[in-house]
Amino acid sequence: MFLGALVLLSFGYPVAFSLGATAIAFGLLGIALDIFDPILMTAMPQRLFGMMSNFTLLAIPYFVFMGAMLEKSGIAERLLETAAIVLGRVRGGLALAVVFIGALLAATTGVVAATVVAMGLISLPTMLRFGYNKQLASGIIVASGTLGQIIPPSVVLVVLGDQLGISVGDLFVGSLIPGLLMVAAFCLYVATVTGFKPEVAPALPDAMLEIGTRKLALQVVKVMLPPLCLILLVLGSIFAGIATPTEAGAVGATGAVLLAAANRQVSWTSLLEVAEATVRTTAMVMFILIGANAFSLVFRGLEGDRFVQVALANLPGGELGFLVASMAVVFMLGFFIDFFEIAFIVVPLFAPVAQQFGMDLVWYGVVLGANLQTSFLTPPFGFALFYLRGVAPPEIATGDIYRGAMPFVCLQLLVLAAIVAFPGLVTLLPSLVS
Repeated sequence: MFLGALVLLSFGYPVAFSLGATAIAFGLLGIALDIFDPILMTAMPQRLFGMMSNFTLLAIPYFVFMGAMLEKSGIAERLLETAAIVLGRVRGGLALAVVFIGALLAATTGVVAATVVAMGLISLPTMLRFGYNKQLASGIIVASGTLGQIIPPSVVLVVLGDQLGISVGDLFVGSLIPGLLMVAAFCLYVATVTGFKPEVAPALPDAMLEIGTRKLALQVVKVMLPPLCLILLVLGSIFAGIATPTEAGAVGATGAVLLAAANRQVSWTSLLEVAEATVRTTAMVMFILIGANAFSLVFRGLEGDRFVQVALANLPGGELGFLVASMAVVFMLGFFIDFFEIAFIVVPLFAPVAQQFGMDLVWYGVVLGANLQTSFLTPPFGFALFYLRGVAPPEIATGDIYRGAMPFVCLQLLVLAAIVAFPGLVTLLPSLVS
C-alpha cells in the first residue's frame, strides 16, 4: 500500500487522492482475495464526522489566517530592516538578523512559506549586494524559515498533538526550549563560520547604519512591541492555562487583523485574499486527512497496523531500536513527502508502540516535530527550498540553495540528538507549568 501511494505521488497526483485511490484499490483487492471485510468501510462516515468536529484541528485555520494576515501587514519588512541596522556592524550581522527575525516570525505566524518568501525578497538581495557568500545567505534564510515548525504556535505540533492523542498546549510548552536551542545552534554556526572566514559575511558599511541612538531605540520599540504583544497574547494565554491552543489561535487571528489595521494594511481585497489562502490551506489539510483516514482504515482492515507494530516492538535494542527506526523512517520520508502526509499516515502507527514502551508522548511528539522540521530542507522536495527558489535573484543557482541548506540539516539533526539524549529539555517546562 505504501509503495502504491508513493508510485501515484511520483506521477504528480495530489496527495489526498493518491491515498484515497490506494485505499479503494487495495480494499477491492482485499475483498476479491477474501482478506478484507467490506463492512469496515461503513466506519468511514463516522470517522469523517469525527474529524470535522475535532476541536483541536480547528486551530489550523486560525493559525494559518494569523500568518497570512501578518504577511499582509508588512511587519516582516520592518523587523528585518530594523534588525539589519542593529546587528549590521558585526560580521555576519545580517545573517544573525535573519535568524532572530525568523524566530520572532515563527512565534507569531508558524507559517514557513510566508517567512521564507519575506526574507528571500528583503534580505537576500541586500546580503548579496554586500558580498555575502551565496550558499550561506541562501542556507540561513531557508533554515530560519523552518523555525516555525518547532517554535510554538506550530501547525506541525497541532497535527502531532491530534494524531498522538495528547494536549497540544503541552506540546507547545515542551517545544519551547528545543526551539530556542535550534535558534542558538544557527547563531553559533554563523558566528563560527564568520570567525574563521570573515569574507563570507562582512559587516555593513558605516554609511548604511548612520542613525541616532535615540531614533534607533524608538524604531526598535515601535517595530518590536506589536509582534511581542501578539506572542504574549497567544502563547501567554496557552502557557498560563487561560485558553486552549484553538482559543488562543482565535485570539491571535483577531490580533493579526488589528495589527494590520494599525499599519493601514486592511482592506476588503486583502481580507478576501487572506480568507481565500486560509480556506485553500485548510481544505488541503482536511482532504489529506480524509485520504489518510481511508488509507489507514483499509491498512488496518488488512492487519497492516498489527504487522508494523509487532515488527517495531520486536526490533533489536528494544525502546532505543524503535526510536532510531522511527526517526530514520520519518527522516527518509521527509525527502519525498510533506510533513502532513507523514503525520497522518506514519505517526498513528508509531504512537501505540511508543505507548507500549512507556515513552512520554509529549517528549516523543517534540522529537518527531524536530525531525519533521528537516523535511522542509531536504532535497529534492524540501518546500522551503522551493519557496526561496521562487523569489531568489537569477544569480542564485538551485545548487547554491541546496548546498547552503545542508549544514543546517546537520545542525537540526544535532539538536534532535540533544533532545533525545536530554529529555529534560522537553519535559522541564511542562512539569513547571502543570
